[in-house]
Amino acid sequence: MDEIFTKKVRSAAKAGWWTLLIAFCILLLSWLLYLPIMAMKPAGMLSLMGEGVTWMEIRTIWLWAMVIYKLGMAMMISVVVWLTLWVRQLDKKEN
Repeated sequence: MDEIFTKKVRSAAKAGWWTLLIAFCILLLSWLLYLPIMAMKPAGMLSLMGEGVTWMEIRTIWLWAMVIYKLGMAMMISVVVWLTLWVRQLDKKEN
C-alpha cells in the first residue's frame, strides 16, 4: 500500500514540475509578445479592447495580469516543492 501511494505522490510531483515548466514558457511568451506590441502600439489592439481604452490602461491591465499569473505560479511552486520533499521522506521510510 505504501509503495503504491509513494508512486502516486511521485507522479503528482512530476506532473507538477511539468506544469510549472509549461507555465513558465507561457509567461516567457507573454513577455516576448508584450515588448513588441508595446513598442509598435498597433491600432488593432485598441479596437480589441473597446472604445475609450488608452495604451496606459492596456499596459496596466497586462502587467497586473502577469502579477496575478506569477502569484499563481508561486503557489504552484510551493505545492510542488512540498510534494517533492514528501516523496523523499516516503522513500526514506520504505528503505
